[in-house]
Amino acid sequence: MKADAVPLLALFEKKLRLEVPLFQRQYVWDEEREWQPLWEDLARKFTDHLEGRTDAPVHFLGAMVLDQKQTPTSHVERRQVIDGQQRLTTFQIFLAAFRDVARDQKCEAIAEECESFLKNKGMMANAAVDMFKVTPTQLDRAQFADVITLGSREAIELKHPLVRQKRARKPDRRPRMIEAYLFFTNQLRAFLLGADGEAPIATERSLADRMDDCFQALRSVLKVVVIDLDPDDDAQIIFETLNARGQPLLPADLLRNFIFLRAGRAGEDQEALYDEFWRRFDDEFWRTEVSQGRLNRPRSDLFMQHFLASRQGRDIPVTHLFTEYKFWIDRKQPFNSVREELATVSQQGDDFRRIVAPKQSDIVYPLVTFLDAFDVRTAYPLMLHLFQSRLPDAEWQKVGHVLESYLLRRGVCGLTTKNYNRVFLQVTKSLQTGDITAARIAAHLSSHTGDSTVWPNDEVFREAWMTKHAYSTLQQPRLVHILKRLNETFLTVKHETVVVSGELSVEHILPQTWQPNWSLPDGAMGMTVGDIASSPNDPRVEPTRRRNQLLQTMGNLTILTQRLNASMSNAAWEGKRPALLASSLLPINQALHAHSVWDESGIESRGAELFSRAVGIWPGPVVV
Repeated sequence: MKADAVPLLALFEKKLRLEVPLFQRQYVWDEEREWQPLWEDLARKFTDHLEGRTDAPVHFLGAMVLDQKQTPTSHVERRQVIDGQQRLTTFQIFLAAFRDVARDQKCEAIAEECESFLKNKGMMANAAVDMFKVTPTQLDRAQFADVITLGSREAIELKHPLVRQKRARKPDRRPRMIEAYLFFTNQLRAFLLGADGEAPIATERSLADRMDDCFQALRSVLKVVVIDLDPDDDAQIIFETLNARGQPLLPADLLRNFIFLRAGRAGEDQEALYDEFWRRFDDEFWRTEVSQGRLNRPRSDLFMQHFLASRQGRDIPVTHLFTEYKFWIDRKQPFNSVREELATVSQQGDDFRRIVAPKQSDIVYPLVTFLDAFDVRTAYPLMLHLFQSRLPDAEWQKVGHVLESYLLRRGVCGLTTKNYNRVFLQVTKSLQTGDITAARIAAHLSSHTGDSTVWPNDEVFREAWMTKHAYSTLQQPRLVHILKRLNETFLTVKHETVVVSGELSVEHILPQTWQPNWSLPDGAMGMTVGDIASSPNDPRVEPTRRRNQLLQTMGNLTILTQRLNASMSNAAWEGKRPALLASSLLPINQALHAHSVWDESGIESRGAELFSRAVGIWPGPVVV
């Protein structure tokens, strides 16, 4: 057999049919496990090209095993796909989506170029079959042919509409290849045209130029290892060997080997370097796996991922970590020696430990515990960059204030978190020149517009604070954090220090099950969801709905060290207020002494009071 690394598109340049054998499984890839990771890889390479990083390392999509088949003279040359059929088929679907988006945007030249990699041209003995560059298994051929030949998203959706069975909550799933096509079409449109108020990358250039750059990225930086079998090779044995389930090396293992191999070649004492700088990464702390997106990863891998991202100011997928690190060292030569490299990695490892295992006495403890409660680990590269600058404590406090205000306001307003990696990497990159200050970070974040990145002003913040369903936008740890911070504003010199050692829980002051004991403002009994459904014209419907909406807002929430039992939690205010005050010495709860009645007006007035305190804790964007 013969193995060669070739550009993926080179497989489709000649007149050739890549045939998936009938005994192979059907197309099984799905969004979470395969399409989304593939798209992230492609989008990253598109971004490299659009931002001028044409020297970025190539990306290998894996290996494909092809078996030459005898073909009659009048037929298109044929090869059987022994391994790699899923990625091969998926990439054809992606090319069809790219073609159709280009055609929809009047980029006909690019669409025609894509078409040449999807279909064979010229004379063919059996055009109905030979026209396709890839022929899937028989059961998949009809849906694959639709993706390649229908020519537009509209035509695909017309032929494969969503169908909902009677009483079904969700529509039936479309054929898997159709779903893949629609997924890639959505991602391409968002990337090229913008989404959620966020402008696309390199928007100053024409769409045709940007699409051409993306297509050139497909041609030049996506490669596969093609293994061509000889006639006497056993295809099944090779297939089983390639798919054996061995224990792969982790990225951190590969990086360690790469670093210490270079140390040996440079004549440096490897054992001394290991003892001084690397031994700490081999203890149990760094081997502990933590959640990272769809996968669990050892802390050592996540640290190296965030470390490299902080140095380059761009996203580094953990699956590409070794390739990207090696490329960075070989091309950029950021260190004068391996010793300097290891000393830097070691120091930043200690910094990362301050983030993921914080000590209460550390100046960054309030910020990193906030980031944990709000699940914003995409800020870690920025944190590492700030650690590298050795900020004074006073500046760290200001940085924490800025980041918490930006993120908390967005959280309360229910705004998306999906662009945070890009936001914080941009901040990191902007700080790589000039002074590193909280004021510069605030100015950068304040300059953002569009729902995906904006820092909400007081008006938007207040609207969300007073009206939004708190639990639909914020999880329990985030609500606890907000209410704890608000509680601190009630403390005065007259208050005793209250140390909360137990876990706090969120309590609805007006309970969610209020109907039995809490009448409506006019004295009428409230309605249940079932009552409203059966009597939609009842005059109590609107007052009931208004109460249900208000009881979920910030004005109706507080915190307790232990939950009230169900009977007291749902009791009328005359019984609940003394139980609530007796259960908690927190000043935020003691302030409820002033409310002899708790109703809609009480919720709104308390919500407004808490908001006036919130804007003092979490200020809005600065004028830039």
